[in-house]
Amino acid sequence: MVDRRAFLASAALGAGALALAPLAACRPDTKSRNDARAHSEPASVAPGASGGLLVRAIPSTGERIPVIGVGTSGSYEVPIGSPEFDRLGDVLRIFFEGGGRVIDTSPNYSNAEEVVGTLLARGGWREHCFLATKLAADDRPALEAQWAESLRRLRTDHVELLQVHNLRNIGQALPYARELQAAGKTRYVGLTHYLERGHAELERLMRAEKPDFIQVNYSVTAPQAARSLFPAAQELGVAVMVNRAFDDGRIFAEARDKPLPAWADGLGIASWAQMFLRFVLSHPAVTAVIPATGKPGHQADNLRGGIGPLLEQAQQEELIAMFG
Repeated sequence: MVDRRAFLASAALGAGALALAPLAACRPDTKSRNDARAHSEPASVAPGASGGLLVRAIPSTGERIPVIGVGTSGSYEVPIGSPEFDRLGDVLRIFFEGGGRVIDTSPNYSNAEEVVGTLLARGGWREHCFLATKLAADDRPALEAQWAESLRRLRTDHVELLQVHNLRNIGQALPYARELQAAGKTRYVGLTHYLERGHAELERLMRAEKPDFIQVNYSVTAPQAARSLFPAAQELGVAVMVNRAFDDGRIFAEARDKPLPAWADGLGIASWAQMFLRFVLSHPAVTAVIPATGKPGHQADNLRGGIGPLLEQAQQEELIAMFG
């Protein structure tokens, strides 16, 4: 059996080799939660430079971003200056050197924005980063104050993506996000949810408001978004960012005693983490997936989930049957 733990020794040793796509090549083409993946390859998929991370186009602009991003819930909620914080510096070094760009955070993740902002400034990575955060407040003054604080903590004057967190106060938050977009403070606006019970309302709002992005949960244990939400996003030209690809880490407990399918090696898949991420990316609606980790070896492993062939329909169905 090849599992995540067994893979880490070789992944950590080979982390430097993950710089398969130079950062310059991952810049825009302007045409989860915790760490404890019936469809053909989309036309917007392209390999990164030198066969590195796949990249996909954001439908509203054509800008291309790498498919493996970073989530910050839990893993980035650590004291600045702590050993965990220092280790996150190594995590982000591996991420950016491996061709990653997308980092998703939120003011609701305790001090994660401050941790991200400090690390980006310390590493000189802000210009390479596709930075996403969220609005989550209950009235206009609170939204304005929250946004100002997010910019301060992130040490920036803009973000690439500003999302309404779990559809909270949508009537005020989305218009405010669009005001900020018009003012050049964010390139894209989006809507998020993290549970199946929010899918119907998310789809309704996506159809009514046509945001640039949605963010939603999707995994081999929770594949419901593929039923109608993903097809609607494809129909409307809305980018999809996936959270909870590892089901908050619970999925690894289920995989612990299971061998990888016999066909995994032919796809270059060497761990269950890579398999779960490749599953997510095999749906053509998905633009990027944002697994969270505070461990350098796990970050190297996650990046490899975005390198190589995608799963065929039958392979996806096999995984759903294994873990459903």
